[in-house]
Amino acid sequence: MKPALVILAAGVGSRYGGFKQIDPVGRHGEISLDYAVYDAWRAGFCKIVFVIRPELEAPIREHFAGKLPAGLETVFVFQELTDLPAGIPVPADRKKPWGTAQAVLSARRAVREPFAVINADDFYGPRSYQALADFLMATPVDSARPHPYAMVGFPLRRTLSSHGTVSRGVCRTGPGGLLESVVEHTKIAAGPDGSLTDDQGDGRRTDLPESTVVSMNMWGFTPALFPWLEQEFAAFLKARGGDLKAECYLPAVVDGLIRRGECTVRVLPTPEAWFGMTYPEDRPEVQASIRALADAGVYPEPLW
Repeated sequence: MKPALVILAAGVGSRYGGFKQIDPVGRHGEISLDYAVYDAWRAGFCKIVFVIRPELEAPIREHFAGKLPAGLETVFVFQELTDLPAGIPVPADRKKPWGTAQAVLSARRAVREPFAVINADDFYGPRSYQALADFLMATPVDSARPHPYAMVGFPLRRTLSSHGTVSRGVCRTGPGGLLESVVEHTKIAAGPDGSLTDDQGDGRRTDLPESTVVSMNMWGFTPALFPWLEQEFAAFLKARGGDLKAECYLPAVVDGLIRRGECTVRVLPTPEAWFGMTYPEDRPEVQASIRALADAGVYPEPLW
């Protein structure tokens, strides 16, 4: 069964200062989403599910109108503040969505096949999509527990921004390349001496080795994940729903499933360079990187 690609494009972009999902980065007006969809299509994905905010539907639809290959299905779903388990109210002052776990859960009615999850504003490279597509096409939808999932892992140093701190899921792997744990670190940066640290500024500092593998939210799942997401999201809301800034992170849910023996996650290494737009100052670097790939023949110009 050919897989679907779920693109998380509902983020507010508070550090970026706007909707980076629709900022042009290619020479012919291509946005980051163009390269994600193009790479996924070439790798064999059959459906693209955009998880968005309502105000992004019109510009994204308009951007892709008449461009996509025949046979590539597209679906739009909204990550809504009110999409909560029965009996749980929305806090009166809550403004932002509930995080990546709820974003993936928003796609539950649109996905029946094995599926990948990515961030809309991240560039993962064509070989990353191919590795994930190959894994998913060999994974049956009704696979028994522990459910076989996958994650594309990137070396931490290749995922930093020179313009500020970044949030990354720091991974520990075991025999056979299986993920043992993933823990979110929210203020990672390289120091003047090149050392990598997560420094929260309140005395909590974690030194991270050069060999650290991180999750960039590029995952492979089956629909068996959705009931677990519902359960974990409900538990999160009961515990932290009153915290107006709290988010339910997808890596935290996966980490819990691994610890309980409900799934295995194979870490798929990739030779690709990652880049993305965490801050406005990152955009020129992303543009230069994409142009270099086009000049090297990795992408046609224009893309579609």
